[in-house]
Amino acid sequence: MLDHLDPDTGDYFGVPCRPEQAQLVLESAPWDVTAPAGALSSYAPDAIIEASERMDPYDPISPDEWKSGFATADVDYTLQERSQQLRSDVDKLRSHAVSGGGIMGPLADDYYSRRQRRVEEGCRDMVAAVRRETGGWLRQGKVVGLVGGDHSTPQGLIEALAECEEGFGILHMDARCRLKARCEGFEYSCESLMYNVLNDVPGVRRVVQVAQRDFSATEHRVARESERIVLYDTDRIASMRFGGASWRDVCDAIVAELPQTVYVDFDISALSIENCPHSPYAAPGGLRFDEALYMVNRVVESGRRIVGFDVVGVVPKVEDCVDAEVAARMLYRLCGMALRSQKRND
Repeated sequence: MLDHLDPDTGDYFGVPCRPEQAQLVLESAPWDVTAPAGALSSYAPDAIIEASERMDPYDPISPDEWKSGFATADVDYTLQERSQQLRSDVDKLRSHAVSGGGIMGPLADDYYSRRQRRVEEGCRDMVAAVRRETGGWLRQGKVVGLVGGDHSTPQGLIEALAECEEGFGILHMDARCRLKARCEGFEYSCESLMYNVLNDVPGVRRVVQVAQRDFSATEHRVARESERIVLYDTDRIASMRFGGASWRDVCDAIVAELPQTVYVDFDISALSIENCPHSPYAAPGGLRFDEALYMVNRVVESGRRIVGFDVVGVVPKVEDCVDAEVAARMLYRLCGMALRSQKRND
């Protein structure tokens, strides 16, 4: 068991532990190909590592879980390089779509269709790479957390987890529903994660969506009509609270919708704007930081087991590091609660 932290390791939270010896492994996915223009979340893992090294890592809810080891897997920076290359293709495709497309006839169409295929292949390769790396740790009995990257990056981990854990649920905390099919023509768009998971990963029993407040009419219809989706958008949560429900009542109602094994999918835009001012999806009405933590803790207190998690959608800024600071603290708390849920089940 570990007994000290070393902020100079270059790892998340300065926990000096190799993945082979750790109980929990943090995998990074520096990728943001289909994110909105200017949302360079491929830089988030490095920014969160830097912010985590400035933290005073004490968690009163899970005070000693770090001693079991939060290991940092080697960051694959080829993903970031590929992401930056493909973003230029995406920018050209978006500009082409805005202009109406087909201006130069079939030659132009072929030029842009090649770029579309290149983006699709790159995104598919990213999902496969995340699935391969995280699957390796899962087969060794590790708890795996993913640090994105945009909201397309968790698909590989969710697919890998479905090979090891049958019938788990996803607690999806986000400002968006992520239920768009082929958004902007991209199969692996960050707007399509939950659509893809529900269609491609039958091992996911249920998706419970929390804090959504910016979605299309089609997404809202899909969420209402699907037997595998339960939507607690901000209007529904507000109605419960204005009707006299305490936050504990709200959280327990949400947790009751989840099976015994749970994956926590956390986009920073689930929080109120002051917690993520640079997120392109930040919108009025999000959760407070402590409310989000309390909800995940109620999952643990209910006896459910957290089998994996992610923190995604963080857009770091050199001149204003609040997003990365908030994400680092949420990541640390999720690590502790995930490990504590394993102990409670043991």
